[in-house]
Formats: sequence, C-alpha cells, structure tokens
Amino acid sequence: MRRVFGSVRARAALGATVVVAVALVAAGLAVLQVLRADLVDQARLKARTDAREVASRIAAGTGYRALELDEDVPVQVVDEDGRVRAVSEDLEAVTGTGSASVTPVGPGSGPGPDGGGDADGDGDGDGDDDDDAGQVSSEEEYGHGSARIDGETGDYVWAAVEVTDRRGTEVTVYAGAPLATERGAVSTVRDAMLIGLPLLLLVVAAVTWLVTRRALRPVEGIRREMAAITASTDLSRRVPEPGTHDEVARLARTTNETLAALEASVARQRAFVADASHELRSPVASLRTQLEVGAAHPELLDVDGAVEDVVRLQRLAADLLLLARLDAGERPHGGSPVALDAMVREELAQRTGDRVPVRTEVAPVAVRGSRGQLSRVLGNLVDNAQRHARGGVRVAVREEGRWAVLQVADDGEGVPEGERERIFERFVRLDDARSRDDGGAGLGLAIARDVVVRHGGTLTVSAAPEGGALFEMRLPSG
Repeated sequence: MRRVFGSVRARAALGATVVVAVALVAAGLAVLQVLRADLVDQARLKARTDAREVASRIAAGTGYRALELDEDVPVQVVDEDGRVRAVSEDLEAVTGTGSASVTPVGPGSGPGPDGGGDADGDGDGDGDDDDDAGQVSSEEEYGHGSARIDGETGDYVWAAVEVTDRRGTEVTVYAGAPLATERGAVSTVRDAMLIGLPLLLLVVAAVTWLVTRRALRPVEGIRREMAAITASTDLSRRVPEPGTHDEVARLARTTNETLAALEASVARQRAFVADASHELRSPVASLRTQLEVGAAHPELLDVDGAVEDVVRLQRLAADLLLLARLDAGERPHGGSPVALDAMVREELAQRTGDRVPVRTEVAPVAVRGSRGQLSRVLGNLVDNAQRHARGGVRVAVREEGRWAVLQVADDGEGVPEGERERIFERFVRLDDARSRDDGGAGLGLAIARDVVVRHGGTLTVSAAPEGGALFEMRLPSG
C-alpha cells in the first residue's frame, strides 16, 4: 500500500479525486438546498393563493357552509375561539393548523341564522347587506403539518390568512399545499447524485491516472537513464529530452547540462592528477639521482641542485594544495579591506633576485578580500613577466570608477591572440622548448585567475604598449 501511494501518479489521482469529490458534494448539497427551497416556495405560493381565494369569498359574504371547498385542497376555517367553521371535503385529520378538529360547528355557525342561509333576503346567502363587505388581511403566515384526505396522509405546508366576515367575526383560513412533489424531486435528484457521483469519481481518477502516467513517462525515462549512467560510470551518456516545452523538458535539459558539467569536471580532475603526477616525477627523479650519486660518491653530490629540486617540489606542492582548496569552493574569508597600492610596494620591495628591474606606477586604491591570496596573484604575474621580459617590467595600480585595476606588463614577445585564454589553463606552457627548471609547472596563471574570480573580479591578457604581454586584474573597489 505504501508503495502504491508513494508514486506521484497515485498521489495525483487520489488528490484530484478527493478535490473533485469535495467539490461535487458541496455543489450537490447546494443544488439540493436550492431545489428544496424553490419547491417549498412554489408550495407556499399555491397554499397562499388557495387561502386568499377562500378568504375573499368569506369577506364577500359567502356562508361557511356555502363555500364549496374542493377536496383536492385541504382547507380549514377557524374562528377566534378555536372553533372550526368550515373544512374541505374528505379531510379526515390535520396537524399544524389552528385546530386539530375537522368537524365544523353545528347550525348557527355561518353568517346567516343557520350558518348557511340568507339573513337579509338578498338571495346570496350572506345574511347581510351587500354594502357591508368583510376585510382580508394583507399578510399571511406559514407552517408545516400533515393532513389525511380520503385515507391518504401527507406532509403539507400551510398558509394562514386572517379575514373578517360581514358580521365582524374574525376567522383564519388555513390552506395547504402538498410537499410530496418537493420530497419526490429532492429524493430523485439525491438518488441520481448518489449513483452518478461514484461513477464520476472513478472516471476522474482513471483520467488523472492516465494523464499523469503519460506526463511522467519522460521522467521515468530520465530516471532509467540516470540509473544506467550511475551503474556504468559513463558520463558521456545523456538522458532523453522530450520534444515538449514543459517542466519535464526543462528538467531533462538541466540534467544533461549537469552531466556535461560533471563530465568536464571529472575530465579536468583526471587531467589534473595526470599532469600533477608528471610534474612531480621530474624533480623527484632528479633529486633521487643526486642523492644516489651522493651516497655512492659523496664528492660528486650537487647540494645546490638538490636544494633547488626540494624548493621546486615545495612550490609545486603548495600550488597543488591551493588549487585543491579553490576547486573545493574556498572563498576569501571576511572580506577585510586591502590597500592594493601598499601591498604592491611591500611585495616588490621583498623581491631582490629579479632578472630585470620592475617599475611601479601606483595610486591609492583599496579592495576587499584575502591579502595573502592577492599577494600570490601579484607574485605569479610578476614571475611570469620576469620570465618573458627583455629589459623591464611595469606594475601599475589605479582606480577606474568602481573598479580597482592592477596591471603587470613586460616588453617580451607577448602572447598570441589565439592563445590568450589557453594560457590560463592548468599545466599549460606556450614556451615548450623552455626547460622545466626555468619555465615552471604552468600553474601560476591558472591559480591567479581562480583567485581573482573568487574575489569577484576578472583577469585578462592583451598586448602591452611596451610590445609584450599586459595582464590586467580588475576587482571591485572598496
């Protein structure tokens, strides 16, 4: 059961069915309520019409026994003392009216001497002059009860209308309208709803299940392909992209973009490990050779060369460690202010073994970041310029709008335009003929760009006015 309702299709079908069921039940109850109210209003209208018709006849002077009340409409006329003056034919029992009795009072109950004669001799049986008309109340009251007519009992809505006859006697006319039509109609509609609602809910659940299944079919394809990629570790595979323009298609495209980025990252990591192993092999092998020769022939031990190899190993290990931290997402902590001009002066003042002189053009400007990492960037750029310069290196610092700009230029051969992005890749050296001892491992520029990017800036290379390469670092000032 948990597995069934753990699927999106099952939850969607169940949710849609519940929502539709609640909506249909609410709508059904509202329809029944409106239908019942409408039918009751119609019954009240009929009862009021019948009651006013009888009341009008009484007010006109018709005697109670001469009313000729139809047996199809239950009518009861009750005076102020609760005596029944007239009832409709075949009315056997009644509730909800002014009296439970269905037997009119005896002779003398009508407006004439015998309750149904003509007291004034005008031939209309009203017992009074035609000029003295009774009065019918403009208001009516309603109630519910029952009536038994000719052996059949039913529920009725009663309309009560007060009327004063020509003799001044106040009576109340009760006329009833059956509620059987209302009960039957409401019952029929309710039964239809009870039968149709489950069928409609089944249709809704089935349609939702099928539609959701079709909509999620590409998702299942993506899942299967991802499972296959995980099992095979083949990151070159891609998940199928449906030809739609919905969320599933965007999910597939995003998944493929993630796989492509992951593939590139793994490839770069493998290349990095291979290049690092290659770069470490040379100084380690050289150092081992010197130590083995020194062990066999102490007088031939090249101590200075061994120290240089150790220093080179130390620098390479430090570069690899920094790259590993940068790849792990390390960013400068705190973002403390760094005076870029002061940092340049201090770092260049410590460089005593540069091959060519370094000229500075610095203006006061501050950035936020790690002073140690920014010093590493400056050192790597100056080292690169020193390797390629012919007669001098220029370092400039200035502020341009909201940017702090650091430039390092040399007067060497420069960087070909087609190689200006490639030199920032790891272990890339354009001067392949240069010895590894002089040319470095090819990590300095890669480290410099990674550090600058993580400080929110950019590092680019172009042609310098001196004819060589111009490296420009831009960081947000502040």
